[in-house]
Amino acid sequence: MKEPLGYLALILHAHLPYVRHPEYNDALEEYWLFEAITETYIPLLNIFNKLIEDGVDFRITMSLTPPLISMLRDPLLQERYSRHINKLIELIEKEVIRTQFEPHFNRIAIMYREKFYNARYVFEEKYKRDIVSGFKQIQDAGKLEIITCGATHGFLPLSLYKESTNAQIKIAVDHYIEIFGKRPKGIWLPECGFNPGDDEILRKYGIRYFITDTHGILYGSPRPKYGIFAPVYCKSRVAAFGRDMESSKQVWSAKEGYPGDYNYREFYRDIGYDLDYDYVRPYIHESGIRINTGIKYYKITGKVDLGNKAPYDYIAALNKTAEHAGNFMFNREKQVEHLSRLMKRQPIIIAPYDAELFGHWWYEGPDFLNYLIRKIFYDQQTIKLITPSEYLEKYPKNQVLTPSYSSWGYKGYAEFWLSGENDWIYRHLHKIYEKMIELAYIFKNKPLTQVQERILKQAAREVLLAQSSDWAFIMKTQTMYEYAARRTVNHIFRFNKLYDMIKSGNVDEQYLARIEWQDNIFPNIDWTAYNI
Repeated sequence: MKEPLGYLALILHAHLPYVRHPEYNDALEEYWLFEAITETYIPLLNIFNKLIEDGVDFRITMSLTPPLISMLRDPLLQERYSRHINKLIELIEKEVIRTQFEPHFNRIAIMYREKFYNARYVFEEKYKRDIVSGFKQIQDAGKLEIITCGATHGFLPLSLYKESTNAQIKIAVDHYIEIFGKRPKGIWLPECGFNPGDDEILRKYGIRYFITDTHGILYGSPRPKYGIFAPVYCKSRVAAFGRDMESSKQVWSAKEGYPGDYNYREFYRDIGYDLDYDYVRPYIHESGIRINTGIKYYKITGKVDLGNKAPYDYIAALNKTAEHAGNFMFNREKQVEHLSRLMKRQPIIIAPYDAELFGHWWYEGPDFLNYLIRKIFYDQQTIKLITPSEYLEKYPKNQVLTPSYSSWGYKGYAEFWLSGENDWIYRHLHKIYEKMIELAYIFKNKPLTQVQERILKQAAREVLLAQSSDWAFIMKTQTMYEYAARRTVNHIFRFNKLYDMIKSGNVDEQYLARIEWQDNIFPNIDWTAYNI
């Protein structure tokens, strides 16, 4: 390929909150992980591996957050996913028989059967239940750049204490090194939340760049010469890349973007709710609550109620996906052609998305990426895929400015994570930050008993888990408010009990062992990260 006029950086943010409930046999919230494995992570692995097999050169950037990696590598959750996919296979085999005289539905059932069997093969046999190793192999092949995130996706602009931000970053980097054997080059700041000065902490741990929302760059000081189409350096020499709104809207928006096309699969019609209760009872939650199974037979169809949807046609949806991939590529070509006339360098378009959009929410999303990457490789010479670190190697000299305080989401300045629905959590979070900083200061240079070391490690885990931005997000959306509030309260309560234990010397080892069993993230956590 000749030298392109510009570059496109596709960046996928793969994250789920840390949900692991060994105290229950069938925890409803663990299904978030199981659905994402089947519908997003394994399909992406399949696509990346097939591209490599076919000799298609590509670059893609993907965050794998520490909570997600920890869940994907957890033996309990691996065993539960195995049970989950086997139940799905049992159900879809029944569906193939049940729909044998309904050609439309039978074709879809056969499609699901193939996908579920493939998911089980990839999970059980190809990667021996460790699909993180699959992404590592693709990174080692030079096609994927895996970046990190905050240790538990804590929203950094509201953490108030630099020690708390330091712990989120240091523990995330330590975890990345433990898993991938090297330092991460970049970071997806949780919720793209940037607080000026936090870049100094990123620099301290060797992170070269971060992703921010559009206005974080555009409202920076001084104003950016090239807008969001070139990175900027903070004074710390850490680079910031800003999101391109045009490419984002085409994929993100259910109303204006591709996912809302009437040919695509309807997310909200599932046989877990549609079919006879006694028939689906063995395949829903053990309590008897109807849940999504992932088997959906209808397409979006149009602005009609859920009961009047037309049957889904996977081949027609794939054709539409190819069309949309071509349209996306064409728009980026025209965008780059225009920008290249205005800039004294090759522009870069930053296109960041939640990874779970591709496959879970937008079922055809992985196919869209597959077609897009192939079309970029075979059908044009205007743009080329690149990772942010590769672009920095190509253009090491960039404008220096201070990005503005910003986030993505509603209004773009943290309001989604600090609203009337969730603001009550922060006075409690700030108090436990203070206490954890105090413990780190008191005990850092003291000889410790084994039990004291365990208490300090678990205390740090509880602070991090309470800090997860997912709980504030869920409270704001009012989707599972009680669960999110309970998780926040539980982690704060557990921390306070541990704090009282170590300060008083009155240790309840049975209680300590129980919460170590429940909240077992970061077994090698460095609790001294709260002392800087």
